[in-house]
Amino acid sequence: MGNDEIITFCSSQFSQIVRESRMKLVFILVVCFHISDGKLRFASYYGDHMVLQKSPESAVLWGYGPEGVVITVYLSGPTQQQRSAEAAKDGIWRVSLDPVEAGGPYSVTATCESSTATLTDVLFGDIWLCGGQSNMAFQTSRIFNSLEELNLVAKYPDVRPFMVARDWSGTELTDIHYIRVKLPWSVPSSEVVAKFSAVCWLFGRYLHDTLKYPIGLIDSCWGGTPVEAWSSSRALQQCGLDYNDEFRRPYPSNKNSVLWNAMIHPLVKMTIKGAIWYQGESNANYHQDKYNCSFPAMIDDWRMAFHRGSGGNTAADFPFGFVQLSTYIKYSTDDSFPNIRWHQTADFGFAPNLRMQKTFMAVAMDLPDETSKGDAIHPREKKAVAYRLTLGARAVAYNETDVLFQGPFPSQILSTATYINITYDQTLSVSPSTDTFQVCCSQIQAPCGPGSVWVAAPVGRWNPDSVQLSISNLCSSAEEVMAIRYAWKDWPCSFKACPVYSASGILPAPPFIINRYAAPTTWKHSRLILPISSFARSFILHPSRSTQVKLDDV
Repeated sequence: MGNDEIITFCSSQFSQIVRESRMKLVFILVVCFHISDGKLRFASYYGDHMVLQKSPESAVLWGYGPEGVVITVYLSGPTQQQRSAEAAKDGIWRVSLDPVEAGGPYSVTATCESSTATLTDVLFGDIWLCGGQSNMAFQTSRIFNSLEELNLVAKYPDVRPFMVARDWSGTELTDIHYIRVKLPWSVPSSEVVAKFSAVCWLFGRYLHDTLKYPIGLIDSCWGGTPVEAWSSSRALQQCGLDYNDEFRRPYPSNKNSVLWNAMIHPLVKMTIKGAIWYQGESNANYHQDKYNCSFPAMIDDWRMAFHRGSGGNTAADFPFGFVQLSTYIKYSTDDSFPNIRWHQTADFGFAPNLRMQKTFMAVAMDLPDETSKGDAIHPREKKAVAYRLTLGARAVAYNETDVLFQGPFPSQILSTATYINITYDQTLSVSPSTDTFQVCCSQIQAPCGPGSVWVAAPVGRWNPDSVQLSISNLCSSAEEVMAIRYAWKDWPCSFKACPVYSASGILPAPPFIINRYAAPTTWKHSRLILPISSFARSFILHPSRSTQVKLDDV
C-alpha cells in the first residue's frame, strides 16, 4: 500500500472496529505498522508451499520494500530465472516471471541492498479461486463419507489450499491483512482439508486426477452474503444496484462491494487460471429480479479486474464455473429458488451462452438433503457438485472436446391438442414423472409467468432422445398451451431422481421455461421466445445448443 492508502485503510479500520474488542484494535494497529514499515517482503498471500500459475501464463510476484530501491527476484529449481522489478513506488514492487512449466519445487528469493525475502517449496500449476457463500464455505469434514475423503488427502501433496479469512472494507484494499489470512499456503493434511471448503478441495483433487500437475486453491467466501457484496461498484452500476439498502441488509458483510473490496480485490495482481462460484441463496429474497444482470456483470468485472491487475497475465475471459442452486424447503410453492436458478444462466437455462461465454454450470437441484445438520439449505453431497464442475472445467477451461459436461436441454418442442413432444439435444435417461413438467393454459397469446396458473403434465412415454407429455383435458376448449416449464420448484425431485438425465445418469437436465408467444423485448428473450404463428418456426439459442419450437394447430 502507498502511504495515502495506508492512512485511509488504518482510519477506516479504526472506525469499523472501534466498537469491538480492544485486542482486535491492537491487531489492526500492528498490521498498519507492518504494512508501512519499509521492510522487504512478499504480499500476504504469497508464502512457502504456494502454487504459482504455470505457463503459458506468466506468474506475477509482488510485495513491499524500501521506497525507491530496485528489487531483484531469483527463481531457483528445475529452471532458473532472474528478474528485476521496477523501483518500489510507495513501498510496492512487482515483477512478472517468464512462463514456467508445471512442476517444482522452486525457491523464490527477492533481494535488495539491505534485505532478502524467500519463498520455499513453491510449485507451478493452475490456480483456481473459489468464491461464494455458505455452500462454498461448507467444510470437508461435514460432507457425506468425510472420513473416506480425508483419508485420501495424503495422496494429493500437490493440491495446495489457501484460505482468506472473512473481512470487509468500505474501500478497495491492495492486500489481504496479515491477520486475515485464515490458512496460509499449505501442503494438505487431513486436519487442514477438514476445515477447508469441500467443493473447492474436491474440485482441485478431481482436476489433479486428470491433469497430473499442481493445483492451487484459494478459498474466499462468506456465508449468508448476496452477490452485491462481492461486486464492485462498477458492476453494480450496470444493473442499477449502486446503492445500499440499509433496511434490507443491515449486516456490514452484506453491504454493496464490501467483500469485493476486502476479499477479492486484494488478489487481482495474482495470475489465476479460473474461478468457481457457489452463491445465490441470499439473493432469493433480495434483488432476485436483478440477478440475471448482477451475476453476469460480476463475472465480467472480475475478469476485467484480474486481467488488468495482473498486467494482462490472467486471461481477460478466464473460465468461470458456478453451481446452480440446490434445494431448501421441501413442498415449498415459492418460486424464489427456481427464479434464481434461471437467472444464474442469464435466463438462457444453460451455460455457456451468448451472455455468459466461457462459463460452465453444475446443476445441483437433484441433491436435496432433508436431514442435513443445521439446515437443508446446506446439502452434504458435495462430491457430485465438484465432479460436475470438474467436467465443465475440463471442457471449457482445458478444451477437452470429448467430455460431456451439460445435462440434456430441449432442441425441439412439438405441440398438438393431446400431447407435447420434447426432443433433447442428447441421448436421455428418463424415469416416470407426474408433476415435474408443467404447462400453462390460456386464451391470451401472452407469456406465462410466476403469477400464471400452471398445471402438471405427466410424462406419458419417452424415446432415447425425447419425452412426450400427456396434455389431454389439461386446457379448456377455449384455451391452448402457452408455455411449458420443467423442474420449476424449490425441491423438484428426490436425491439423484429427477426425471431427465444424460444417458449416463450423471448429468441432470437443468430447469427451463419456454413460452409459446412473447414479444422479443430483449436480446435474451429474442433467442428464447419468439412470436409463433400457425406455421412452424425455429430459432437458435447458441451455436452449440440449438432449440427449435414447432407448434401445430391440430
